Amino acid sequence: VQLVESGGAVVQPGDSLRLSCAASGFTLGAYTVGWFRQAAGKEREGISCISGRDSSTYSADSVKGRFTVSVDTSKSTVYLQMDNLNLEDTAVYYCAADATLPCSAHRNYGDTYRGWKYEYTYWGQGTQVTVSS
Repeated sequence: VQLVESGGAVVQPGDSLRLSCAASGFTLGAYTVGWFRQAAGKEREGISCISGRDSSTYSADSVKGRFTVSVDTSKSTVYLQMDNLNLEDTAVYYCAADATLPCSAHRNYGDTYRGWKYEYTYWGQGTQVTVSS
């Protein structure tokens, strides 16, 4: 089982970027995939989620209206479309997958829940997004 993020880059405020999370070794449509980010010196933050089982989604307040999560099961890939990026979006972005966790867990536990590493079974290695003027 493997998750590989890609698409990170250095961009300017107001730019858009699309991150990809490519899954292998399991059926993506049966899993929940979450997107997280961790800025230097800060806690890991859960920002988005999509469930392959019921297509439910979640977006944290910090990215709502700017970031959109989607899935292409034919490519076993989850995308995070990020629009109107700002300096505070600079972070390492991770995707994670779990077979049983619902997206509603993000509302229940909170975005900066320290136990996310125990809730999601599989994690990618991360991709750096830097927003700089």
